[in-house]
Amino acid sequence: MRGQTELYQLLTKLGISFEYHEHPPLATIEDAKLHWKDYNSGRCKNIFFRNHKGNRHFLVILEHLQQLDIHDLEKRLRQGKLSFASDQRLKKYLGVEPGSVSPFGLINDPEKHVHLFIDERLKETDRLAFHPNVNTATIVVSKSDFLKFLGYTGNSYEFIKLYD
Repeated sequence: MRGQTELYQLLTKLGISFEYHEHPPLATIEDAKLHWKDYNSGRCKNIFFRNHKGNRHFLVILEHLQQLDIHDLEKRLRQGKLSFASDQRLKKYLGVEPGSVSPFGLINDPEKHVHLFIDERLKETDRLAFHPNVNTATIVVSKSDFLKFLGYTGNSYEFIKLYD
């Protein structure tokens, strides 16, 4: 699995600049809010789901303060019944541990198995903050560089209205 060091090397190779912020392990959004307060960026919550059959996986990225109703999400995504993916699936498809879910884990998905659903409200922010595959740091990148990263990974993604 490729981790933090490989991610930074890849971002540099792609010409993606980032701000690095180290902090204690962040297990919840409440913990994160204490450390994110000075970041000039959109802050994201990343949730990894699987479909009922377990043959499709989705990374849902939304604004960090939004609550997500899974039944409403199922209707919006039209992917059938969803459940949280197991720790084993998280490791297999994104190469990360629980609490470190991030789109940067896509560097560990060479088969482009994971599809992203991104909150359309995040289009309104110029910079986005994510864990760099560990929950003891956060990196901030421009939205355009984030999209460049997604182009590099080749995973499918779409912006979607995730809540009213």
